[in-house]
Amino acid sequence: MAREASGGARDFARRPVRLQRRSEPSGKRLAVSCHERSMLRGPAAVWAALGPLLWACGLALRGGMLYPRESPSRERKELNGLWSFRADFSENRRQGFEQQWYRTPLRESGPTLDMPVPSSFNDVGQDRQLRSFVGWVWYEREATLPQRWTQDLGTRVVLRIGSAHYYAIVWVNGVHVAEHEGGHLPFEADISKLVQSGPLASCRITIAINNTLTPHTLPPGTILYQTDTSKYPKGYFVQNINFDFFNYAGLHRPVLLYTTPTTYIDDITISTSVNQDTGLVDYQIFVEGGEHFQLEVRLLDEEGKVVAQGTGGRGQLQVPNAHLWWPYLMHEHPAYLYSLEIRGKGFDWPLLVKDFNLLRWLGANAFRTSHYPYAEEVMQLCDRYGIVVIDESPGVGIVLVESYSNVSLQHHLEVMEELVRRDKNHPAVVMWSVANEPASFLKPAGYYFKTLIAHTKALDPSRPVTFVTNSNYEADLGAPYVDVICVNSYYSWYHDYGHMEVIQLQLATQFENWYRTYQKPIIQSEYGADTIAGFHQDPPLMFSEEYQKGLLEQYHLVLDQKRKEYVVGELIWNFADFMTNQSPQRVMGNKKGIFTRQRQPKGAAFLLRERYWKLANETRYPWSAVKSQCLENSPFTL
Repeated sequence: MAREASGGARDFARRPVRLQRRSEPSGKRLAVSCHERSMLRGPAAVWAALGPLLWACGLALRGGMLYPRESPSRERKELNGLWSFRADFSENRRQGFEQQWYRTPLRESGPTLDMPVPSSFNDVGQDRQLRSFVGWVWYEREATLPQRWTQDLGTRVVLRIGSAHYYAIVWVNGVHVAEHEGGHLPFEADISKLVQSGPLASCRITIAINNTLTPHTLPPGTILYQTDTSKYPKGYFVQNINFDFFNYAGLHRPVLLYTTPTTYIDDITISTSVNQDTGLVDYQIFVEGGEHFQLEVRLLDEEGKVVAQGTGGRGQLQVPNAHLWWPYLMHEHPAYLYSLEIRGKGFDWPLLVKDFNLLRWLGANAFRTSHYPYAEEVMQLCDRYGIVVIDESPGVGIVLVESYSNVSLQHHLEVMEELVRRDKNHPAVVMWSVANEPASFLKPAGYYFKTLIAHTKALDPSRPVTFVTNSNYEADLGAPYVDVICVNSYYSWYHDYGHMEVIQLQLATQFENWYRTYQKPIIQSEYGADTIAGFHQDPPLMFSEEYQKGLLEQYHLVLDQKRKEYVVGELIWNFADFMTNQSPQRVMGNKKGIFTRQRQPKGAAFLLRERYWKLANETRYPWSAVKSQCLENSPFTL
């Protein structure tokens, strides 16, 4: 949630967007090119998912957040690299505001550290205090500006922060320009007036970030104050959370400056359908900053060739013999999601490309953005490689009654608006997930999720909406309002320890109960077991690689039965090991990954690779008629 700042900043809280549904065919990469101001070609690129969508019926969203791309009318300047950094270790964490650190260079306030951006500040240094720090931290960077940016009043200069976890306040040259609540989505500030007000060659950007979680944040948390001075120092407190990952904080994603003309394309909304072999692309373009402009719209294929064109802010383009976008290795009848949950709070190109190469090596075709929106670049790669996405909000750990208050609900509604605004045009996104494992049996949960899901459907009527539950099917008050039942269960892991013989009965009963009650498609959205790489035991014991493989095989026996009926997907927890808060139940983090944190495979990775490629081939041809060959480490059907 962004707040308009004093100091002349506007339009800094707008979100980018893309869309598609699970069950429909979709188009190959199509880029809409719009001319801005002086007929220059703009940067807006979209993937058209060709199918009968209802976007025009959706609730209107104010403002856009198009991903910044360079063009003849737009420039961008990356601000990634080393920033000055200082944590406010004062008792009340308010010293930075009391002394107004934003008014002068940060180094004048005291010692600073070099901090890479993007990154989480927790793991960069060797300071134990900083790793577990809760409160305000301060970032600063001097940015040299091109002369044209500071002197051409026909140029609009925008500061864009990809993600600041959790609450951020931004100043430019000591002037407050923006605030934003929520650590996983981008926000912007128009800083044109500040950088064009005099002979400036640079600007000083200061960002204060607070990672404190409360019952009303997403995700929620609480601060526990320890008052027993015989055990704890005076003023001692800790951050309590109800989710199973470490609360990393900082500037997690790229920070940049970009320009547009003063009359500029603010947002583009695409809806698509298909008439026989002709693709129909309905577009709506929103322009800000002026009334005197002309729009030319060109639809480009992936080779950059114009396949359709039009004029004006609203219209329909027709694409004869359209080539449809389709998920990686997925057959249309039946469409079935098979993959695993990956994690993506930060952004790092080499790691991102490695993870996608591993997904394709496995033969996986989908993932859920558990448990928060991933970087925009992740979504772009999903579009590029055909990886289906269940796009999830940071609504994880909603277990307290206080977290179902009107204050929490209002913030959750705003987060869903930001998420839909950013991702509505991505063909890879097939479903919205509003939460993960909430206490949906609590009395206020029924109204909360009814309102939240209805609001999300109003924002985007074209996609199904869900949340991921681990509640009992009889007690879940939110399940009546979802389109798809997503269930997490860990049979023979968190109970019936070591007794894999009960998995088939318990899992089959789970599916039958949910389907009998709601008559809706079901996704097994999490299942798995912690495994320490290199631990071996036969007969299998918990935490051994053999136990993880055996547990997955028991699940697969039931999934193979139920996917012929009403189960439409299976998502293993997890893609790779990840860090959590310290506890006796977590040995250096969660070890349910089929890859280690260093992306090395455990034995289960090879089991899943065999399964996923077999599923891909089975949906194309009867398995007995298939000859599978390994080409460059990837099996292809011949």
